[in-house]
Amino acid sequence: MEPDLRAAFGDGVVLPGVAAFYLEDATEARGLHGRADAVALPRTTEEAAALVAWCYERDVPIVPRGGGTGFAGGAVPLDGGLVLGLERLTRVRSFEPLLWRAHVEAGMTTAAVRQLARESGLFFPPDPGAAEQSQIGGNIATNAGGPHAFKYGVTGAWITGLEVVVPPGRVLTVGGPFRKDVATYDLRSLIVGSEGTLGIVTAAWLKLLPAPEAALPVAAFYRETQAGCEAIERVVGSGIRAAALEYLDSGTLAASGASFPAPVPDGATFLVVSEADGSAAEAAAGREELLDALRDDAIGLHAPVDTGSVAALWRWRDGVSIAVTAQRGGKVSEDIVVPLERLREAIEGTIEIGARHDLPALSWGHAGDGNLHSTFLLSRADDGALARAEAAAGELFELALSLGGSISGEHGIGYVKRTQLVRQTDPATFALLTAVKDSFDPKGLLNPGKKL
Repeated sequence: MEPDLRAAFGDGVVLPGVAAFYLEDATEARGLHGRADAVALPRTTEEAAALVAWCYERDVPIVPRGGGTGFAGGAVPLDGGLVLGLERLTRVRSFEPLLWRAHVEAGMTTAAVRQLARESGLFFPPDPGAAEQSQIGGNIATNAGGPHAFKYGVTGAWITGLEVVVPPGRVLTVGGPFRKDVATYDLRSLIVGSEGTLGIVTAAWLKLLPAPEAALPVAAFYRETQAGCEAIERVVGSGIRAAALEYLDSGTLAASGASFPAPVPDGATFLVVSEADGSAAEAAAGREELLDALRDDAIGLHAPVDTGSVAALWRWRDGVSIAVTAQRGGKVSEDIVVPLERLREAIEGTIEIGARHDLPALSWGHAGDGNLHSTFLLSRADDGALARAEAAAGELFELALSLGGSISGEHGIGYVKRTQLVRQTDPATFALLTAVKDSFDPKGLLNPGKKL
């Protein structure tokens, strides 16, 4: 297939051979490695559409790929076909700071988009991890979140329009630079979060905001999970407009606490990290409200105000996942969601599930959204650990659903959870989802084996 593609599109688009990079994503530690027949990196939307048309005519599977930072195997090619990487689509098509908007191509990294906004005093709120590698197209495909989704929402909340390639090679524009549109079915929201199974996003119109003048975090330590969860509920119940509301359980705190940018109190087993932002006066007032809400039962508070210390706290938070992985060399981590009042049950249930499968278990995540990164640690010396962790993950999904939650909050379904969505939906709903997929992709060639 590769020689035929090269003859049609040239060496500038089709790579020589298939590098291992394009066969993996962040699920590599779980043993997920794919197989592809070719890799193409289009330089324009027109080239992307022509590649889709070439593949669709020949019944060749197409796997879209952004930065390869996903945790669900969504960008891993399963059984050959073409990997269509978007990394060369990096143009800023327009930037209008006075109108608080930008039109960017899908291959721009999260960090580049945020930097573009910041240079004009603006703010693109979505902040999923791996900002230097993750791309805006991939964030749209999974509807990615992050710590500040508590106040500002996930990626889809900041997308007003999309340019998308759909089978058999057409380019559609859905929405645009306008903020309101109720004239049609909401195809924009349908494509956001579809994980490349309905179409391939090549560009997006983004909403921006004036950057907050100040952001002041408050970290509070507790002796028990219950006390920490009650503090989280106090913050929400009191109406404080926190920008972020995060938590770390005992195992996560033990793994990452040594690098926390302040002393960790003896006996601390639960940490809440919150933040107030806005004008200087709003952030300062919000900080005091957070201190009041979090102080009860806390055994330690850390509330930095200088820029360097604030940045150090969030750098530490960004490194939590790496610190957890380093404990045993690998992990299986799932992003379940539960109603806020069931958070404690989900945290404690994660540990209980791990114990049943002889695996260390812990969690951290976006507490205000009820979004846990429930994690089972793997040792490379334990040959059966991965199989036990996959079984534990299955129980974890059952736990999330039994608590009234969802099997995914921000990582998507991809390949690793492909059999789980049917458990969350009734047969009639699942049939509608399948019909939507069939209407966009009647041959089933777009990211096959993912999502549904």
